[in-house]
Amino acid sequence: MADTIEKIKCLIIGSGPAGYTAAIYASRADLKPVMYTGMEPGGQLTTTTEVDNFPGYPDGVDGPTMMVQLQKQAERFGTEVRIGMVTAVDFSDEVGGVHKVTVDNKKQIEAETVIISTGATAKYLGLPSEQKLRGGGVSACAVCDGFFYKGQDVAIVGGGDTAAEEATYLANICNKVTMLVRKDYMKASKAMQHRVENTKNIDLRYNTEVDEVLGEQVVEGLRMVNNETGEKEEIEITGLFIAIGHKPNTEIFKEQLDMDDTGYVITKGKSTKTNRPGVFASGDVQDKEYRQAVTAAGTGCMAALDAERYLQTIETEKTVEA
Repeated sequence: MADTIEKIKCLIIGSGPAGYTAAIYASRADLKPVMYTGMEPGGQLTTTTEVDNFPGYPDGVDGPTMMVQLQKQAERFGTEVRIGMVTAVDFSDEVGGVHKVTVDNKKQIEAETVIISTGATAKYLGLPSEQKLRGGGVSACAVCDGFFYKGQDVAIVGGGDTAAEEATYLANICNKVTMLVRKDYMKASKAMQHRVENTKNIDLRYNTEVDEVLGEQVVEGLRMVNNETGEKEEIEITGLFIAIGHKPNTEIFKEQLDMDDTGYVITKGKSTKTNRPGVFASGDVQDKEYRQAVTAAGTGCMAALDAERYLQTIETEKTVEA
């Protein structure tokens, strides 16, 4: 078995903006990073048609193109990008310890450092009409895509703080925002509830759910249903924003890393360090506040720098002991 174990200096799990940025910095630091892309190479941005808010793209760029460019940049500096899914981990709790990782339930890797960039997955309603129009007017990020609906009528689904915040954000740039709340109350804080209620162009609908998203190629309207009376109503909209939460992709790291009650990896202070020495987390897997490509890329840079410094510290200690 020992002959089949691959030993590497830096393993990156995940291939979104955080992972690729970590790869660029790690490869330039001669850490010889190996990246496993996961089941969705490029992450959430591969489902985004237009990215208009990432620095350096004055005319915007579509998500898949941006991810291909990031991959090429990482590979230019020596990153080895592999298609594969990390299926199990055994992280050491000792400084300088070896982290054991299994890929696709068979390949064994021992890594000196691990950078986790597995992201978070937006929760959707699961309606066929909703899934059909993802990228055609259905979005899970108002801050990312709201600009494209400036001056138009849109709808948003959700009743928590994120939904309330995004509804008021949209209300500043859109003509009208219809907000659908499944229950007869909002889960958002009182302050956020008051903000929604006091925003004139937000039409707040309680006990209301999406029955169907209307449109063939792009969103043209919405059929709503009152879950108490069964009454249905159709409205014309061009954009539908789903704000019912995200699920961090951290299942395989449970019992290994410290997480909050919703599964986001907890990092120490302003660093990307986890509770296991030599294991770092970047991007949406540890960020439930901002969830932007540019902030993910920033923490990817931080993770690579943290990994480089960690390895330098170990080498220094070995030299002193010798």
